[in-house]
Amino acid sequence: MRNGLIGTLLVTLSLVVLHAAPEGFYKDIFMDGGVDLTSRITLPAANSGNMSLEYLATESQALQDWLIIGNEDDANGVLLYPDNAPRFRCIYTNGGSATGHGNSMGNDGRTRVRTFYTHGGSFTGSCAGAYIASLSYLETGVYTPYYHIWPGRTAQLSIASVYTGHDIMENSPLLDYFSFGGDHYIANVYHNYGPYARENLDFPTGTEILMRYDHPASGLDGRVSCWAYKSADFTGRVVVIGSHPESIESGERLQLMIAILRYAMDGTGGPELKADLVNGIPRIMDKGTDDMDPDNARVGDRQLHHFRVEIPPGTGHLTLDLEGIGGFDLGLYAQADSFAFGSQAPYSSVQPGAQQQLVVPEPEAGEWYIGVECLSTVETTRRSWGYEYTAGTEVLNGVAYTITANWDPVRVVDQPGPVSPMLLKNFPNPFNDQTRIEFKVQKPGPIRLEIFDVAGHRVQSLLNEELDAGRHNVSWQPRSLNAGVYLARLTYAEGAVTLRLIYLK
Repeated sequence: MRNGLIGTLLVTLSLVVLHAAPEGFYKDIFMDGGVDLTSRITLPAANSGNMSLEYLATESQALQDWLIIGNEDDANGVLLYPDNAPRFRCIYTNGGSATGHGNSMGNDGRTRVRTFYTHGGSFTGSCAGAYIASLSYLETGVYTPYYHIWPGRTAQLSIASVYTGHDIMENSPLLDYFSFGGDHYIANVYHNYGPYARENLDFPTGTEILMRYDHPASGLDGRVSCWAYKSADFTGRVVVIGSHPESIESGERLQLMIAILRYAMDGTGGPELKADLVNGIPRIMDKGTDDMDPDNARVGDRQLHHFRVEIPPGTGHLTLDLEGIGGFDLGLYAQADSFAFGSQAPYSSVQPGAQQQLVVPEPEAGEWYIGVECLSTVETTRRSWGYEYTAGTEVLNGVAYTITANWDPVRVVDQPGPVSPMLLKNFPNPFNDQTRIEFKVQKPGPIRLEIFDVAGHRVQSLLNEELDAGRHNVSWQPRSLNAGVYLARLTYAEGAVTLRLIYLK
C-alpha cells in the first residue's frame, strides 16, 4: 500500500529464470493462504512443474481485502483484469478453515473468486480448498461462506492426522500427465479432516471422479477423494482433493499435485473476442472495472485482447494501427483463421512503446484475428514477507488504447487518363447523416456513380447519365445501412475511380 504501511503480499516462487509467462495471463498460479488458512510460502509442485506462482500468506484482514477486493492502485483486485478476466490461470487454496476463510472474504471477496472462475480461471485446493469450492458441507441449502463454483455437496467423517491411499480411476485424466508407477495408486497422503464429495446427493452432472479413498480403517474407504468440474467451455475448471499432497517434494505424491495443477490449468476458458473491427473505424478501449463495460475495457499487464476482421476476396492490404497511452509497451499480432498470440502469429509488431503498425499484403480472404497484448507489467521488490509491487502499478488498472483496421476492399485497377473524371472529395467525411460527393468531368460523356460496401457489393446507384464537362456534386444519405466504410465509384468510358467514405451513423 502507500507509504510502505501495507505492501501487496505477493511472492514469486518460480526459480527458473527462463520461465515463460503464460500468454494472456500474468502468471500461472495464485496460492491463497489468507485469513484462517495455512500461510504456506512454498508449493513444490509449482517449482518442479515450472509454473509461475505468487501467494498470499497472512492473517491480516486489511491486507487480504487490499489484495483480493482491490484498492486505489488496483480497482479490480489482484485476481482480475479490468474486464474481469482472470489474471492468473489458476487459484490454489490451502488447507485450514473453509468457513473462517470464506467469512473473511466477505461477499465482495467471494464474488471476486466466482468472477475469476466464470470468466475462465481455474480453481484447485486441498482440504479446506475442496470444501470452499462446493455448494455446502450440509445435506440441504446453500452455505453462504463457500464459493459455490462446484455446485455439489461435500462431507467429512472427523478423521484427522492419518495417511490415506488413493485409487486413481481407470479413465482419470490425471493419468494423462503421469503413469504413477503403472498401478493407478497413490499411497500415504496426509489427511486431516478433509472432505469427500457426496456422490449420492445433489451430485452435479459433468463432475469427473478422479480418485477414491483407500482407507479400510474408516468410512472414507471408497468415497470420492479427488474430483473435477467445468460448467461451460468459457469457465475454468475446478480440481480439488480432500487430502494434502501439496507439501511433498518428490515421488508420486509430488506428481499427483503437479497433475492436479496441470489439469486445472489445461481447463481454463479459451480466448474470447472483444469485437469485430469495422473497416476504417477506430475502436477505443478505455473503460475501467467500475465502468462495467468489458467489451471496451483497458488491457491489463500481460493480458491479450482479441479482435476479428472479415477480409473480402481481392483485398490489397490489411493495415492495423495501434495507439496506446505513453509509458507502456504494447504488442500487435495478426493471424488468419485462429486467435493471434505472439508466440505463433506470422505477423507481429513489438517495437518499444505503445504505438504499433502492421501491414499484411494481399491477405487471403476470410477471418483474420488480431491480438493486442500489454507487454508491460509490475516491478516487484523482495521484502521479509515476500515481494511487493513497487513500480509500474499503473498497469493494474489497465492501459487504454485504440485499434484501427483498414483494408482495400476490392483490387480494382483504376485507369485515370488525361481526360478522366476526377473524384475530388466528399464532405463531411466521416459523416453520420449525409455527405456530398464532388467530382470533375473533363469532357462530356456517360457517367455512372455508385456506392459499394467493403465486400464489393453495390448498395446504391446515385447517378447514371450523360454529363457536361465541369464540376458536379451528388448528395448521399445511407439511411438504413450499417455504419462502416463504403466506396464511391465513378465509372466512365475509359475506366473508373474510387473514393473511400466513412459512415459513422
